[in-house]
Amino acid sequence: MRNDGLASQPLCGDRAEAIRMATMSRVTTSARRTFLKFGAALPIALHSLSLKAEAKAKSPPQRVLLICNSLGFHAPYFFPKTQGDLEASEYLQGFGTSEKVTVFGNFFHPGMATSNHDSEKSFLTGTPNPEASHFVNGVSLDQVLAKGIGSGTRFPFLSFSIYNRGWGCSWNDRGVAIPPMHDEEQIFEMLFGEEDIRVKKSQLANDARVLECLKRDLVVLRKSGDDQAKLEMYSTVIRELEAQLEHEKYWLKTKKPAVEKALSVDREFEFSTKVKNMLELAKLAFRTDSTRVITFSMDWIYGAIKVPGATGGWHTLSHHGGNPDVLASLSCVERDILKHFNQFLVDMDQIPEGDGTLLDHTTVLMGSNFGDSSNHTCNNLPILVAGGGYQHQGYRVLDQKTPLCNLYLELLHQHNVDIGKFGSSQKDMRLL
Repeated sequence: MRNDGLASQPLCGDRAEAIRMATMSRVTTSARRTFLKFGAALPIALHSLSLKAEAKAKSPPQRVLLICNSLGFHAPYFFPKTQGDLEASEYLQGFGTSEKVTVFGNFFHPGMATSNHDSEKSFLTGTPNPEASHFVNGVSLDQVLAKGIGSGTRFPFLSFSIYNRGWGCSWNDRGVAIPPMHDEEQIFEMLFGEEDIRVKKSQLANDARVLECLKRDLVVLRKSGDDQAKLEMYSTVIRELEAQLEHEKYWLKTKKPAVEKALSVDREFEFSTKVKNMLELAKLAFRTDSTRVITFSMDWIYGAIKVPGATGGWHTLSHHGGNPDVLASLSCVERDILKHFNQFLVDMDQIPEGDGTLLDHTTVLMGSNFGDSSNHTCNNLPILVAGGGYQHQGYRVLDQKTPLCNLYLELLHQHNVDIGKFGSSQKDMRLL
């Protein structure tokens, strides 16, 4: 996995092999297939890059953090007992920024009834039936936002995850997973480490040569009358690589920000440490305006995890079946996650920016693809929105089951991304 930040993300596949394939004088069917696989996970091309420093917004920019807790939260402990009152939640009482938080009840994604864990793939896309053998995902919310608000930063978007399974929350406009980053040290170095200019220039020059070869190959493929859909995919990936190469060349001239490295090295509670560090990296990336769009996939993991008060398999614990002893251990995991999340919000709210705080200019959404992971149901999803300068309501239960994509459509509109529909959305309900 590369971490030198091609349009902010590592590319799937082996770079050397892709370059070797791409620079062959004659492109075989197998080589073209390899190249298309290499390019498939590229994010949306940012064709309207605002690369001039003077074009940066004078007022604080808008930012977005989208978090998927893939095993959700035990609903009786998460949701408040009464509308409007976060203090009536066993998990959320005492939140340090409660006046800047809204929990929504009654959101769901249509078409998830039989999707089980596959529903995680659709958390930020709303694409139905992810368990189907012919499933093709849609574009994820973060990628649409990145195209609208991310182009003025070194990294138009960042995608984090707990561990390396190859996919997380982010999906490009071809419905292909964009591999997230999971190593805290490597992420920190990518964001703030000193760039080896000589090596970087050499890499960019090599990338430019590869692009020229790919363009020549495309001419040959067109003359050979190859499949039109394949040619269009080839052309699209080339355009995206061109845009990303331009982006990297520009930011090579700009020194990375200097920040204090404050990542935890506690290895007694590695899962807890990973959650804390990923949120710390998100805060640093936002504070330095290194990016304005981040996703964080808190994916379910195999094997035991250890948090203060409990050790066990998170997935196994999530299938508690109402057993009070299992629930006690599960709640330790969930409380630990929310402890770090609460601290992240407090820290963001203590950083002055413009006429408010960093949190006031950052929309933070935490939720899950599961309403009840014990029974694998996808109704009444736990959805929390914090910050963003909205008129927060504590706890709001919607009158009826509502597509979560209605909220996503509203978030796009709130960030001046004007589209009429997103995923399964029906309308912008103006909930915030």
